Amino acid sequence: MAHPLTEVSTDAVPARDRLHLWGDAVWRLIGGLESDAFGDDAFAGHITSGQAGYVNLCQLDVSRHRVVRTPSLIRGSDRAYIKVVAQLEGRACFEQNGRQVWLSPGEWSVYDTTRAYAVSNPEAVRQMVLMIPKEQLPERKLKLDDLMVQRFSGTSGVSRLAWDTMRAAFAELPTMSDAAADGVADVITHLVQLSLLERNGQQSLLSQREALRDRISQYIDRHLGDPDLTIDRMAQALNCSKRHLYNAVADDEETLAAMIQRRRLEACLRDLRHPAHAQRSVTDIALSWGFSNSAHFSRAFRSHVGRSPSEYRARALAPVVLLRDESRLAH
Repeated sequence: MAHPLTEVSTDAVPARDRLHLWGDAVWRLIGGLESDAFGDDAFAGHITSGQAGYVNLCQLDVSRHRVVRTPSLIRGSDRAYIKVVAQLEGRACFEQNGRQVWLSPGEWSVYDTTRAYAVSNPEAVRQMVLMIPKEQLPERKLKLDDLMVQRFSGTSGVSRLAWDTMRAAFAELPTMSDAAADGVADVITHLVQLSLLERNGQQSLLSQREALRDRISQYIDRHLGDPDLTIDRMAQALNCSKRHLYNAVADDEETLAAMIQRRRLEACLRDLRHPAHAQRSVTDIALSWGFSNSAHFSRAFRSHVGRSPSEYRARALAPVVLLRDESRLAH
């Protein structure tokens, strides 16, 4: 299906209400921020927002203003994001963790929504802001704190590929299918990650094969409940050959098919032992995690756990019986 864009413009309200409307739109679409216009009476802004898979994309056309994310706003948030801002027009200053960077058109930077930050736009700007869930950038390969609020060029290297892809994704988003949007989210995240790694001089620590393995793992987790999750579809979604997929996990102790089945079984185990799912049938739980039929699920489950799904659930949900110490009661 198509991915419509959400648009908010201050042109729709009287001048006295524009900053309030803008602050509300920024709060909803980009995440809890306090906004002001440097005390100016005149203010105008237009924001367009859309969603590509797990990545939120926004474009802002706005007169001079500034935004602040305070510790109290952070405490009220329920999810951590890495924000990517691409400067299209005007200049802006970003501050976080004692670091400061000025961006000019053609440059981009990243910052962390779990830390306080401030953005000052002393002139009218056009910016693109992307929000990537922080868990999509594995920190076991990358020290994110050291890479926040740095300047990346949109004219050369991997950071140029990231720049071009971000802009193209926003332009084409309204016509993308769900599958295409999911794939674009992966590509953007991967290019941002590679740009950060290149800046940090860690290319050798995260080879292309390791990066692909991370993408494979993330793709499997997102599509675990899809019974049509196959190696062919994964290769198509990640824009690589099946051979590259197999090579990426060649050093692992399990094949891709075994990895998918194990994660599905682990998800079923969680649901079977959780009281909130006690009224659901075993078959319903199995089908919800991508198993195509109950017979195959039962065989795989018994092989993995050593007992049937029903036996496992009965033991897991059985009430705890406290045994009395008769010797102590006798005294």
